[in-house]
Amino acid sequence: MAITAAMVKELREVSGAGMMDCKKALTATEGDMDKAMEFLREKGLATAQKKAGRIAAEGIVMLNVSEDGKKAVAVEVNAETDFVAKNEKFRGYVAQVAEQAMDTTAADVEGFLAEPWKFDTNETVGEELAHQIATIGENMNIRRFQQVKEENGFVASYTHMGGKIGVLVDVETDVVNDDLKEMAKNVAMQIAALRPQYTSRDEVSADYIAHEKEILMAQIQNDPKESQKPEKVIQGMIQGRINKELKEICLLDQVYVKAEDGKQSVAQYVAQVAKANNATVAVKGFVRFETGEGIEKKEENFAEEVAKQMAQ
Repeated sequence: MAITAAMVKELREVSGAGMMDCKKALTATEGDMDKAMEFLREKGLATAQKKAGRIAAEGIVMLNVSEDGKKAVAVEVNAETDFVAKNEKFRGYVAQVAEQAMDTTAADVEGFLAEPWKFDTNETVGEELAHQIATIGENMNIRRFQQVKEENGFVASYTHMGGKIGVLVDVETDVVNDDLKEMAKNVAMQIAALRPQYTSRDEVSADYIAHEKEILMAQIQNDPKESQKPEKVIQGMIQGRINKELKEICLLDQVYVKAEDGKQSVAQYVAQVAKANNATVAVKGFVRFETGEGIEKKEENFAEEVAKQMAQ
């Protein structure tokens, strides 16, 4: 039976599911509207679409590291409430998502959702997500994932507050021992606490520096006292403020939080541990995921909500 646009539209209006899901359901059931609706319900797709408008800003970040430490992945899966985020069923599902993401070749979440679900290849990752939404009863979202691989060293990991923050650190080294692993974990904790944007100054673009200098120059020109200073002094002031900013946003330039003298940088700390272990060490990069960062959470006004309910 030929599936028409009108049939897809009708099923979509009844089920609330997506257009492609409705077309797939009708195709699988040879155009039988009732069976197509059952198909969507069984897959959890109808329920998932109805919940899709809810804001999912809670959840967890989960890390998965291979036994040899050469490969790791960080994933963030969101839910609507912190209560569900702490639920063992939800956490078990996220662990499976992390396991799937360890070997994925997908370039983005859209491609990831289209992959066969490794725990049941009869469905996709997206279909399993819809099933979990129907089962758990909240809107959920696989927001992001990122793999880290290091053949000439290892990947260190650190999870903060049970999954609120997850950090992976790419460490290239010719020596792997407990001292180096402890150093890497300390660096990961530094990243979790101080939120660097870059690993080193080498990653900061010239355009970014130029833009910051323009802003600083404008600030100086708007200050009657500073604007009267000689050009050479002004340029020195600008460079000094740029250096100060770079020490805050670049991991290796940051002051190491456990520094006994309060001055030692992360780069100096790494070099110190490397020298003590006769090793060549480079922190090549990092991943830092924080649950819900950048998602605008809905602020509930309970008085208004009660008033609305009473007016119905």
